[in-house]
Amino acid sequence: MTDYDPAENSRKSYDVAIDAMRDKLASFRCERVGDATLYLGDCREILPLLPKHVPESRFGNIQKMAVLTDPPYGLGDKWKGGNAASKGKWKLSDGGANMGWDAAPVEFVTSLPAICDDAIIWGGNYYALPPARGWLLWDKIVRQWTSGHAELAWTTIDQPVRAFNYALGELASEGKSHPTQKPLPLMLWCLSFLPDARTILDPFMGSGTTGVACAKLGRKFIGIELEPKYFDIACKRIDDAYRQPRLFKDEPPKPKQEALL
Repeated sequence: MTDYDPAENSRKSYDVAIDAMRDKLASFRCERVGDATLYLGDCREILPLLPKHVPESRFGNIQKMAVLTDPPYGLGDKWKGGNAASKGKWKLSDGGANMGWDAAPVEFVTSLPAICDDAIIWGGNYYALPPARGWLLWDKIVRQWTSGHAELAWTTIDQPVRAFNYALGELASEGKSHPTQKPLPLMLWCLSFLPDARTILDPFMGSGTTGVACAKLGRKFIGIELEPKYFDIACKRIDDAYRQPRLFKDEPPKPKQEALL
């Protein structure tokens, strides 16, 4: 009879648990495109299976990770489409039949700031997130559309409110593949507030605009998307982005204030 070794027993139990998590993670479709790792599935199931990230504020020798995402707002039954002149009579091309994913907010979103160093969450005003002062605002400029004139993003960034002006109609120039797709210039702007984050996580990837922005800036990206249609679109868009020149060969230096004398 061998002696019982608590440490060895604990190690074996840990190894078994890790193997089980790896096996479960392997059951999800995963595509790797450049420095992007893309998962098809429910982020509530996939995120707990990914290697744990310890926020740098707690452990200082790892690269920072940040969340940049645009989760469902729970406004699916409010969608009409069109502009003010149409008085809401014009409908989405599918009649709104495919807006079920936006039927309700995903309460899991409120736990995202705890798994990263920083977070930018579009539609954060629809969630019970802590009070913050570093809100970001996207001003859509044109006022005749039935959708909101602006959107808000909750952040962990300690700064005054910042605004980005970009007409919703300009999305046509880059192609809109998702009903709530954010403009690429907007997501590039968001990343400018996360200069130290080397890995960006988007658990509600949609058509992959955050991943495209990361590819253009040389950031690592982890994206998760539930809908196969949008997952495939995201894979293609991110792959196309990697085939194009990066905006910067190296990350631009962080701005710093020089001494007056």
